[in-house]
Amino acid sequence: MKMKLSKSLKYAMCATALFGWAHAAQAATKLTVYTAVEPEELQGFKAAFEKENSDIEIQWVRDSTGIITAKLLAERENTKADVVWGVAATSLLMLDNLGMLEGYAPKGLENVNALYRDGASAPAWVGQRAWIASVCFNTYEAKKHNLPMPKSWQDLTNPAYKGHIVMPNPASSGTGFLDVSSWMQIWGEDKAWKFMDALHDNIGVYTHSGSKPCKMAGKGEFPIGISFAYKGAQLKNKGAPLEVIAPQEGLGWDLESFGVVKTSKNKDAAKRFADWSVTREANVMYNQGYAVVAIDGVAKPVKGFPPEVMSRMIKNDFAWAAENRSRILKKWENRYGSKSAPK
Repeated sequence: MKMKLSKSLKYAMCATALFGWAHAAQAATKLTVYTAVEPEELQGFKAAFEKENSDIEIQWVRDSTGIITAKLLAERENTKADVVWGVAATSLLMLDNLGMLEGYAPKGLENVNALYRDGASAPAWVGQRAWIASVCFNTYEAKKHNLPMPKSWQDLTNPAYKGHIVMPNPASSGTGFLDVSSWMQIWGEDKAWKFMDALHDNIGVYTHSGSKPCKMAGKGEFPIGISFAYKGAQLKNKGAPLEVIAPQEGLGWDLESFGVVKTSKNKDAAKRFADWSVTREANVMYNQGYAVVAIDGVAKPVKGFPPEVMSRMIKNDFAWAAENRSRILKKWENRYGSKSAPK
């Protein structure tokens, strides 16, 4: 009788435990996060956050910056997103101008460099890390095709490069848009369009990813990829025959940033994710993929990162870029979209 009672008790305890685990799993808040962060990084961010917030489960909706931005603009008040995270600041400014974001000051906001956040006391967006334009130049392929090493953006219009350059489409890639908007800020719109007309003659294809041109250059698919500096340094450090070039006229840049969606039905979870996103732990993780992060003193020097990059970053007018984005992209697509890679 005693043995039977013990077994019954064990069964009851197991059943209770299983019910508790099932209930906990059911109770976990599913937080829908729209992001443009590289796919290989997302699992690490998810694991780190959920380790400290076991009652929240992140569900990523991932695509390139332009596509995520277009998706959010199309969905407007009916978006399923709770948080927009790791998306260009210029895109978040557009969303904020449409009233889609809710101002929130994450715990620890005072540690974020003021240059990398909305200036409001309850900011609509907060920066995470910056990516900076550069040119990835495959020295092996260049030698094979007898191509000189460019030093400036204007050098890329040299007819010797015809068919040898790959660049991101600015409508689908945040890197592509920061290139185009920065050229306009450096030279003015008329000169920038003339430059892009000449550059277009040398373009082999426009990709839908900002990192892909550098990856393609690293593999030798194209000798020259317009991309961003950290990706070039990363591939070079892995053995790719690349030189990472910071063109002399100046470098466009943007911020991976986050904001809480105003219509979110999971505001508490969204704000806890925002709190985590400005922690030192999160910034250390950001530094694994980028050289410039929002909290000063966290980022470690990156081998192969051109030392002149920081001094060549332009004074970026995010508000102008956001306000003019749709107009610029429409004109760009009409002039150059024929060379875009299939989606």
